[in-house]
Amino acid sequence: MKIRTRRALVLALSVSAAATTLTVLPGPVAAAAASSPALDWRSCARPGGPAGQQCAELTVPVDHRSPDGPRLTLAVSRLPSERPEARRGTLLVLPGGPGGSGTAKLTRQGEALRRETGAAYDLVSFDPRGVGASTRASCGLPEADRQLVTLRPWPAPNGGIAENVARSRRTAEACARNGGAVLRSFSTANQVRDIDSLRQALGETKLSAYGVSYGAYVGAVYAQRYPERVDRLVLDSSGDPDPRRVERAWLANMARGAEDRFPDFAAWTADPAREAEGLRLARRPEDVRPLFLSVAAELDRHPKASTTPGVPLTGNRLRQVMHNALYDDAAFPRLARLVRAARVPRATPVLPPEVALPLSDEDASGTTAVICNDVRWPRSVAAYERAVAANRARYPLTAGLPASIPPCAFWKDAPADRPTRITDRGPSNILMIQNRRDPTTPHVGAVRMRQALGDRARLVTVERGGHGVYLGTGNACGDRAVTRFLTTGERPARDISCPD
Repeated sequence: MKIRTRRALVLALSVSAAATTLTVLPGPVAAAAASSPALDWRSCARPGGPAGQQCAELTVPVDHRSPDGPRLTLAVSRLPSERPEARRGTLLVLPGGPGGSGTAKLTRQGEALRRETGAAYDLVSFDPRGVGASTRASCGLPEADRQLVTLRPWPAPNGGIAENVARSRRTAEACARNGGAVLRSFSTANQVRDIDSLRQALGETKLSAYGVSYGAYVGAVYAQRYPERVDRLVLDSSGDPDPRRVERAWLANMARGAEDRFPDFAAWTADPAREAEGLRLARRPEDVRPLFLSVAAELDRHPKASTTPGVPLTGNRLRQVMHNALYDDAAFPRLARLVRAARVPRATPVLPPEVALPLSDEDASGTTAVICNDVRWPRSVAAYERAVAANRARYPLTAGLPASIPPCAFWKDAPADRPTRITDRGPSNILMIQNRRDPTTPHVGAVRMRQALGDRARLVTVERGGHGVYLGTGNACGDRAVTRFLTTGERPARDISCPD
């Protein structure tokens, strides 16, 4: 769902800023903490971060159906309102992913949010279970299986998925063997239950929330499960909420999203202004796509040594960098430099860290677990083979990845909860905002979310590309719409479009 360069398996594989692993608390502690006690805040302001940032820990049940059983710990952070007389309540910031750190997002974006909302809220976020400084779990995955281009099941250069089948089976078996009850608890349903425990610990009757990407889905599910506990809800960069597919649909939609977004990069790199920068790849925008495809195909046949020993630039690594770069115009130069280095015989490509280095075992395991625990995936290898072949033919930029086989096809445990169906039942208090050309949650998915919510929501479409809109693109029209809603409750009377 705003995984920026280190993306989650579906939307983003987001590498957490902190790598602390906390231990599951035993049963006796659970009994003492079963009622979501008030949080014990301490200062945790960091150089370069927002002033006054505070941190705390919240314990929640591993299994909310057994509140007196083992517990785990969630890392929580807040920026208290600086104007108590203007305070409306709490605004919960929900990160992308699965795998995004909420405490890190609040550190990055908190100052801008506080400025935009005029101190109307205490700004609060947390690291979901399995992420950052919250309780983690490990599958014991080998390093080779934790590379982004292997954890994401990119097909072989010829379109084959035999290696992906073996790797996905191996990953599922390792997670079943080593992950335990904690790993099995990593799911959207439990994150939503954790949010309600956090609401109680904060002493709030209702929460407002701002969710991005996967966080938008989490926010929508919370509003569906607990409509009376939501004040104002902003869904930024939403995916298709079809409960039969959920993450599987998000992965499939990446193919459409990349095709929608790539022309923005093509126009940028063909601009004569790129000439002096050494980043102009073609004279005409329409020539960039065939050039990229030919370079990727050549790297499929002949990988090129990079500055990272033992990690060559392959066609799939180039495709992964491409997809990451489409999230944000600011990443376009990195992609252009990599394509140029691939074409110059004596140049040595410099790989971005997210494709050069493996994810940690905890990050790879946690993200995979959410995706596989949320919904049952098809298990027919032959069906995946057919889907990959068709997907590669229709969407060559992503080379069959969106239809390939993940560990979820071999997952040992059935989902503990049925995915939530998003409906129009509940108060009309939701504002959606979406880029027209989003590479990972394409506009068509947001339209389906909007249709599911009915009159509960309004949709603001920003006529630009990229992933994540509010306070991230500089679009004044879109930012104004969200800020006005959060501070006054006013929404557009109908769905609107904002020019770039």
